[in-house]
Amino acid sequence: SETPTSLPFSSPRLIATMGKYVQAQRKGKSPIFKAHVRTRKGAVKLRSIDYAERRGYVRGVIKDIMHDPGRGAPVAKVQFLNAYRYKRDTELMVATEGMYTGQFIYCGKKATLTIGNVLPLSQVPEGTIVCNVEAKVGDRGAFARGSGCFAV
Repeated sequence: SETPTSLPFSSPRLIATMGKYVQAQRKGKSPIFKAHVRTRKGAVKLRSIDYAERRGYVRGVIKDIMHDPGRGAPVAKVQFLNAYRYKRDTELMVATEGMYTGQFIYCGKKATLTIGNVLPLSQVPEGTIVCNVEAKVGDRGAFARGSGCFAV
């Protein structure tokens, strides 16, 4: 039987350095494997639910549709009037197919069922194709957010 000393390499230092590094495990070790987030546009979320959205609807206008590096789906910059202060709120949302700049979108319970509008799932008929669905009420979007993703 062969003993560990009869192997061609008897140094314990050589045994420790054999093999290859797994690239997925190097992500925390060196800066070249970290995600480049400097040019990202920001967190993509739905509007936070307020009184106007729970009871009626809020109108917003799509100011820009842009590409977000590291994301497959395009991002829409939507501007809403603030209900409580004299200012405008800008939200980043996942752009759906058929959205265009200058389009008015409506968010709320009484919004109509058209492309780009945000409604509660209880108001949407069964079998409708939707995207950016909340897992829990108020989590601002969890399912079907990627490029080409949808839920029925």
